[in-house]
Amino acid sequence: MESGTGLISEKQCGCAQTHSDSTAQQKSAARWSVAAIETLLGLPFNDLIFQAQTIHRQYHDANGVQLSTLLSVKTGGCSEDCAYCPQAARYHTGVENQALLSREEVVAAATKAKENGATRFCMGAAWRGPKQRDIEQMTELISAVKDLGMETCATLGILKPGQAAQLKQAGLDYYNHNLDTSPEFYGEIITTRDYQDRLDTLEEVRGANINVCCGGIVGMGESRTARAGLIAQLANLDPYPESVPINYLVQVEGTPLYGTPELDPLEFVRTIAAARITMPEAKVRLSAGRRQMSEAIQALCFLAGANSIFYGDKLLTTGNPDAEQDMALLEKLGLHPL
Repeated sequence: MESGTGLISEKQCGCAQTHSDSTAQQKSAARWSVAAIETLLGLPFNDLIFQAQTIHRQYHDANGVQLSTLLSVKTGGCSEDCAYCPQAARYHTGVENQALLSREEVVAAATKAKENGATRFCMGAAWRGPKQRDIEQMTELISAVKDLGMETCATLGILKPGQAAQLKQAGLDYYNHNLDTSPEFYGEIITTRDYQDRLDTLEEVRGANINVCCGGIVGMGESRTARAGLIAQLANLDPYPESVPINYLVQVEGTPLYGTPELDPLEFVRTIAAARITMPEAKVRLSAGRRQMSEAIQALCFLAGANSIFYGDKLLTTGNPDAEQDMALLEKLGLHPL
């Protein structure tokens, strides 16, 4: 460690990194071991935050935050058994099933989001994976939002070969498909789809030249080693995701994870910092769970390298700070929308 800086060298971290003039090559050059990331997570807090903020300033507007809005365009009735999800049909959570929204409803929501300052509009559908008729309907929605001049994002579950190309043709900019957690802990959370299913969908998305939005959830009862394992999986994707949402578990009564001991918020901040250090060019998004966080913890997350938030009063089926609160916080911190 360099005296007085708190910076860990590539050699000390256990990651082999080469340098190139090509951004794409830079993004795929670093390899991070789980042990190296666990070392990062265990640094003295000030040293970790200093390193994350130093790297953040090398690659990003230090005070800029990208605003995204997420809309559930098809809610509930999912056949999966994700232990955190209130939309799984097998759990009794009070979430009502809702058919795919109309083009008019989606355009109205996207227009409002744009007026409130959001630049990216994300559409989520509770499917294991879309059927062809679903893809055809989604392409209409994607094109309609794209026509508003917004970036488009969708999260639709497992994609079959060729479906990503159809979404790309409609104007999809980002596809979200989270890994959720480390491979070792994954079986404790989901049994209805394999980890490889998720990786295969990400490969389909990359093959269609769509930007990847991929992150995970912390606070599900996993160990620090498992959190390091998640960050390692993300950082070692080739290339790593352009957008990395880090979610703090929102516990919903009726799901298997309801009642899980809550993760220390400062451990969440450490996870944000590790994501920033290992994926320096990515947008690191402070995602679900912000309603549970104090303004001070959110401020620490921005200091640790988060530079994107979901903006609006709802995330799929769970609450989110409203737009006025978000703008007041950004103003208080001297941050500005990108």
